[in-house]
Amino acid sequence: MRLSARVDYALRAAAELAASGGGPTTVGELAKAQELPPKYLENILLQMRRAGLVRGQRGPEGGYVLARDAAEITLADVIRAVDGPLANVRGERPQDLGYHGAAQALQEVWIALRATERSILEEVTLEQVAKGTLPDRVRALAADPAAWD
Repeated sequence: MRLSARVDYALRAAAELAASGGGPTTVGELAKAQELPPKYLENILLQMRRAGLVRGQRGPEGGYVLARDAAEITLADVIRAVDGPLANVRGERPQDLGYHGAAQALQEVWIALRATERSILEEVTLEQVAKGTLPDRVRALAADPAAWD
């Protein structure tokens, strides 16, 4: 799985918002906390706003807040908001691919990969990331030394 810088930045900013306690956080504060470029982050937050994940508040006490409770927003929600569907091949959904001959089974591999990816990304919420309370299954997978190679 390859995550774009846009997805990485979006997830990091969303985790900061989840940890902020619900008060508005400025783009500058988010960028500083995660060492991200503010202009790029602003564009990412606009995409997240269009997707209904964050709300912007104007004024001297303004900034961004999560639009829903952090326990209701999964990592998959954030990824889809800024990067589109999970696990595609050459920009296409795995079920729309047509393989032939010896490569025919690859379609099933890509679909299984997407299912595995979804099972983790749709389970882990921003609240869990912000609090460091990841599900046991995720911690067990990450604890396997082979996962780090």
